[in-house]
Amino acid sequence: MSELQDHSTAGDGEAITRKAGRGIVWTFLTFGLSKLGVLLTTSILARLLSKDDFGLVAIAVVAINYLGVIKDLGLGVALIQRREDVNEAANTVFTINILLGFFLSAIVIPFAPLFAGYFDDPMIVPVLRWLGVSFAINALGSVHNIWLMRELDYRRKFIPDMGNTVVKAVVSIGLAFGGFGVWALVFGQISGALVSVILVWAILPWRPRLSLNRKITRSLMKFGASIIGGDIIGVIIDNLDYLIVGRIFGLAQLSVYTLAYRLPEMLVVGNLWVMGGVMFPAFSSIQDRIGELRRGFLTSVRLIELIIVPICLGLVIAAEPIVRVVFGDQWLEVIPLLRVLAVYAWVYSLGYHIGDVYKAVGRPDILLKLSIFTLVILVPAMLIGAQFGLIGIAWGHLAAVLIRRTVSLRIATRFVDVSILDIFRELKPSFLGALVMVPVTLAVMLLTAGTNPVLQLIAVVACGAVSYLGILWRVERENLLRVVRVIGMSRT
Repeated sequence: MSELQDHSTAGDGEAITRKAGRGIVWTFLTFGLSKLGVLLTTSILARLLSKDDFGLVAIAVVAINYLGVIKDLGLGVALIQRREDVNEAANTVFTINILLGFFLSAIVIPFAPLFAGYFDDPMIVPVLRWLGVSFAINALGSVHNIWLMRELDYRRKFIPDMGNTVVKAVVSIGLAFGGFGVWALVFGQISGALVSVILVWAILPWRPRLSLNRKITRSLMKFGASIIGGDIIGVIIDNLDYLIVGRIFGLAQLSVYTLAYRLPEMLVVGNLWVMGGVMFPAFSSIQDRIGELRRGFLTSVRLIELIIVPICLGLVIAAEPIVRVVFGDQWLEVIPLLRVLAVYAWVYSLGYHIGDVYKAVGRPDILLKLSIFTLVILVPAMLIGAQFGLIGIAWGHLAAVLIRRTVSLRIATRFVDVSILDIFRELKPSFLGALVMVPVTLAVMLLTAGTNPVLQLIAVVACGAVSYLGILWRVERENLLRVVRVIGMSRT
């Protein structure tokens, strides 16, 4: 196809639901396989690389995250939400992204020594400069990915995403075995990004042209302004703990904290981000139908907690065998941190997708205000927590997210006409499953104490899954069957 057609008005609710459902299936397939690859890679690298190597890359990634927040000025979200002049808008966004991508890759060069000075480690300079190349690379494929997300075409998006994962894993592990240390992680990241861009251009035969339409740019920028404001604060919030830990406790302790957060991030927080990639375009398609938005939000709460609750409970209960199996005995410091951060991840998940509703109806300013509020409470929570070591940082994170979720859910009750009772009613199935799963898994942990951690972990996971799914089948059978029908892979 030589030119993408403008997105037409959304079809009926059932068609949108099916398309979103299939998008969720493909997105979770992509996410699950990619995170499995990341987990296997991390498990191998944790045994090959030093704590300082992990800490060094973690610091560089934080710097990249801070710079990367302006990589598209919120225009990607604006393009997904837009309903007119979409082709011309896509060319405009592509042009702006190219300019920003190459600018950010260049600005990393003088910026790197400043960041290295903050952490008092000169090795950060070359690592950060090389990782900065990824800005220019990713800019070349960003709008192609936005098109696929906009059309909920996660089946094709699976290809570049998995290409990134596989190449990054192969290159990183190969270089680590070759003795390249921290550079194994650096060049793995760059190689994965490059392959992803090549593949997304191959599967989506849209060929952009360099163009800057002033009227469209102003319109996109107006919508993106609140998005980018919220994103900037969001990146500060998401990386504040790394800045504090790296500065106060050093790179080795930062690597411990990073690995403790890695599993909740991959299994919980990452799942929420992935679903947001589907929920936002789906909600945008029904942005003028408040009743459907309300039902969509409540359904997202129910489905998300059915997935998240057993994961978080598993991380808390089986933290010790998980760390021993996944990272090795040299990382036992991770265990208490993992338990606290797993609880944090669960609280973080509650009502998470209300933000996608705000964006879909053109009110991203609400997210911006919530982000400012979060930053105000998070900074003192982190600084106070730092007085008690890494575990204090984790508890500070948990306290801040408890306050944030309480406030955000209160706002949600006014905005989408739901009550707190409505929201907690959606949690009932997952809580019933948890009531059975917890005593079963605790009993298995006690009975298998002292055995091989691999066998213990397998037993806990198997028994926990069977008990949890058994209860769900009793109390949620009709809804589960309905979900299967909705996300059926047949064409609509």
